[in-house]
Amino acid sequence: LQNQQLLETGNLYLKVLCLHAGLELHLKEQILSHQALEEALSDPKNGQSAFKHLKQQASILGNMEKLHLLGPGRCFVEFGAGRGKLSHWVDVALQNVENIQFLLVERATTRFKVDGKHKRRDSVFERLQVDIQHLCLKKVPVLEKKKLPVVGIGKHLCGAATDLALRCLVESYTACSDGENEEPAPKRSRTDQTEMASNNSADTESNKDDCKRVAGIVIALCCHHKCDWTHYVGREFFKSVGLGPVEFHYFQRMSSWATCGMRETTTKSSTNGESEDQTNEAEEHEQTFSKTENGSDTLQGTFTVEERKEIGCLCKRLIDHGRIEYLQRRGYQAALQYYTESAVSLENVLLTAIPSPSLIPEPTT
Repeated sequence: LQNQQLLETGNLYLKVLCLHAGLELHLKEQILSHQALEEALSDPKNGQSAFKHLKQQASILGNMEKLHLLGPGRCFVEFGAGRGKLSHWVDVALQNVENIQFLLVERATTRFKVDGKHKRRDSVFERLQVDIQHLCLKKVPVLEKKKLPVVGIGKHLCGAATDLALRCLVESYTACSDGENEEPAPKRSRTDQTEMASNNSADTESNKDDCKRVAGIVIALCCHHKCDWTHYVGREFFKSVGLGPVEFHYFQRMSSWATCGMRETTTKSSTNGESEDQTNEAEEHEQTFSKTENGSDTLQGTFTVEERKEIGCLCKRLIDHGRIEYLQRRGYQAALQYYTESAVSLENVLLTAIPSPSLIPEPTT
């Protein structure tokens, strides 16, 4: 049985290599910073763990600024918000900007929240304790009332949570109409099949409406081994290249090999004198990776550490490419880039998406 598994793994590795021949293997490096974090980055009171998180947050904000996403009249939705630090720094960066709303989505009860640091009167913070898969943004009162363009953000949004966030933004939220007195859609009969088919010709107009609602997406990816085929947004891409849920399961498991050094790194950070609130995120990743590695020993057998890292990285890129194609089909310019050094975080890939210029509605005269 073990030999059979190793053979299957080898075949999958060859499939990955072949598939990646047509994909972008080498991501561009876009490590940026933002002046909002300059003081914190130069504060000697911050330990090593806190400094690494600050560098990541600074680069995320720098990438947001480059995409012109830091502006007035927007609602920033932080998925997997945890303590809410990313939203906090976005708020600091927008200290002179009006009409800003923050929605912090987190299903778990969170300690050490930074919500109390938000002192500006013209920015509003609201926490939503809900699982992302159960969140319908168009029913959140502030968005229902103000109809603000949304910017979806996240730092280390684990596995399936990324796919759920993408669906929440580009499917659930953008499915609503701009009409003030929207009527519920009537139930369709079988005779409506032709009408549904004819609606495909209006896809471009639909995408234009969508672009009014989602101004951009900026998510630092994480924990691909926690992805789930049921929620994965790239299933259409996988199927187009002859892969399905069985192959996805193997790619998902092997993706953890890319960060096999995470366990050692996080163990050191948790014992270097940092406070509990600074290391809790690292400890969560340590627990996740140790469980994954213990459960995949039979698949690691004949590969060296470097080979496992290479396979793991290829699996990550394959999974992420499905996400990029998903966003592109829905009218977005989507990209992947390294947003920080691997020494700062082994999970150092940022997914960004903005509406395609060709689909943004022309201003009325």
